[in-house]
Amino acid sequence: MGPVKLLHIGGYGPGILTFAGGGEGELTRVAAPSFLAAHPTLPVLYAAGELERGWLTAFAVRDDGLAPLDERPSEGSSPCHVAVDPSGTLLAAANYGDGTAVLHRLDARGAFEGEPIVLRHEGSGPVRERQEGPHAHQAVFHDGVLHVSDLGTDEIRRYLPDGTPLEPLTLPPGTGPRHFAFAGGRLYVAGELDGTVTMIEEDGRRTIAPASRVADVANAPSHLEVDGAHVYVANRGPDTIAVLSAADLAPVAEVPCGGAWPRHFAIDGDRLYVANQHAGTVTVLALAGGVPAPTGESYAVESPACVLVRRLV
Repeated sequence: MGPVKLLHIGGYGPGILTFAGGGEGELTRVAAPSFLAAHPTLPVLYAAGELERGWLTAFAVRDDGLAPLDERPSEGSSPCHVAVDPSGTLLAAANYGDGTAVLHRLDARGAFEGEPIVLRHEGSGPVRERQEGPHAHQAVFHDGVLHVSDLGTDEIRRYLPDGTPLEPLTLPPGTGPRHFAFAGGRLYVAGELDGTVTMIEEDGRRTIAPASRVADVANAPSHLEVDGAHVYVANRGPDTIAVLSAADLAPVAEVPCGGAWPRHFAIDGDRLYVANQHAGTVTVLALAGGVPAPTGESYAVESPACVLVRRLV
């Protein structure tokens, strides 16, 4: 028997839904698990509890479902993203509410240990109702550095694993950087506030393109991912998945996401799973030549915000 594919879906419903195929899925109750991350080597899943007093929960992934392993405060308000470094010894949380990023140490079981390192930040942007202060949105470990997008200050903040701050990468005022990805020596950033994708080369050269080309519809891009020769962006407003060339951000395709307000998606081989927050569905799109197409398959999930695909041997 080959590996079993598990689909973990988090959001603003009663907890995490896990699907091992069709059906209704198995519910693991946890408060507001708006983002999920997997340990790189252990069968452990982490959830960010997007609450005023933020919370992090670790689960052991077992054949009979998710079992609580550990939990602790996120040390900030409204955590909306978590990530584990490639060594499996650090977990980073991005607290959107107060703008802090936090590093939590992990032990050999994948549980939390020691005191967290809280990374505070200052600054604001020109969009008063959205950029009155820092808003950490995503945490990514890359080349030994923690990168944190800050929608409030129009920066990609950077830190060493011990919390030492490095010079941030700045984006044009009003960009509102949300999700980003590294690939092929480049950095790709989705701007939630200005509706763009920015590509930053290793030498600092930049290319900026619209995330959506649907006319006369306000767009708030959410998740961005690079897969091979293509950049994929979820567009909230137009309710599309846009495909851009990873080489120069030239448009390749833009297709309906199959729902409303696509907040996040996951690519798994020739399938793309879209969490449509306002539609209460996760739709499945087929990838042919890099272009998504509807399959008619979907999962019913209350207010989904994150999709994570895992395989158990």
